[in-house]
Amino acid sequence: MADAPPTAEKAAEKAALPDVMLAMDVVDTLRHADAEVARELSEDAREAELKRRLREIYAAQGIEVSERILDEGIKGIAEARFAYTPTPPSWQRSIAGMWVSRARWGKPLLAGLAVALVVGLGWQFGIRQPQLRRAAAEQVELVQTIPRAAAREVAQIDATATEAAAREDAARLQREIAAAVEANDLPAARERQAQLQALFAELNQSYRIRIIQRAGEPSGIWRVPAANPRAQNFYLIVEAVDAQGRVVPVRVTSEETRRTAEVTRWGVRVPPEVFEAVRRDKQDDGIIQNDIVGEKRAGERQRRWTINTTGAAILEW
Repeated sequence: MADAPPTAEKAAEKAALPDVMLAMDVVDTLRHADAEVARELSEDAREAELKRRLREIYAAQGIEVSERILDEGIKGIAEARFAYTPTPPSWQRSIAGMWVSRARWGKPLLAGLAVALVVGLGWQFGIRQPQLRRAAAEQVELVQTIPRAAAREVAQIDATATEAAAREDAARLQREIAAAVEANDLPAARERQAQLQALFAELNQSYRIRIIQRAGEPSGIWRVPAANPRAQNFYLIVEAVDAQGRVVPVRVTSEETRRTAEVTRWGVRVPPEVFEAVRRDKQDDGIIQNDIVGEKRAGERQRRWTINTTGAAILEW
């Protein structure tokens, strides 16, 4: 069956389409020519001049434009029929604009988010988590480890000490540790625990105190005290040795600076006559015959001296 001939209405639409496109082209051309004409001519002469120029433009291109098309174009530009009117500003327009331009800002944004994520994860797992673990470990140390160790060391001190003063010091340090735990003060608890451990270690020590007599090292010295320039203080330089003859470090407090330190040699203050007796003993044959001047027994903190001395000491000379 043959196709039905097009209706008059459809034929008119097909015929009208080129006219519409031509009218749009006329409007576009008018936009470029209208501004210049408007500057040079009055409103009455403007339309006629526009038509004249349009005819010239299209004639040069070999295009025949009817009077009706020219009138439609001039009327269309006057009514802004074919002009684009931007959508007024709104949040919907802003979102649409961002979506359209996502190719421009999307990659930098994703890169920034990736960097932020990496930094955040690095901070979380590299800094924050170790901090939390360290804080948890310190809390366990404060609440459990230190008090238990203190109780164990106090029990050992009570069993070892032969002096009531040592047991009293141990009990005092244990109370101070409990107070530090109550105040959540870990540094204070650690400091008291260190003192308790030092007390226990000191009680366990057993050694003899011997005058040093090695080549190149003095066995005794004297000095003028700063507080009394007319006086002289005499000191024997000594060391602590265990049962096997090995030198052991001991804690000594300086009478000059009040500083306590763990040392392997120190000066013990003696009267002039003791100093002179040791000097003559060494001068006799180069050897100090009676070089043992004291001892420290296990369970005791106090040193027992076999010479006349208060035990006052110096750490430097």
